[in-house]
Amino acid sequence: MAQTNEYIVIKAKEDGVNVIGLTRGSDTRFHHSEKLDKNEIMIAQFTEHTSAIKIRGKATVQTAHGEMDNDSK
Repeated sequence: MAQTNEYIVIKAKEDGVNVIGLTRGSDTRFHHSEKLDKNEIMIAQFTEHTSAIKIRGKATVQTAHGEMDNDSK
């Protein structure tokens, strides 16, 4: 499980990249979503409410553990 207050950086490589925050607890739910256009950057934070972040679309993600590219749709 991610440490609370850990940040990630997401850079969209195409229009329409979806970033979805998922809640903690016994029922995992969507609690927030954003749509990014090409070259937009979002800085997201894991909190006491956010345990996971789902990304759909082509994007580069930077974390404390390294950088990843998601090139699939």
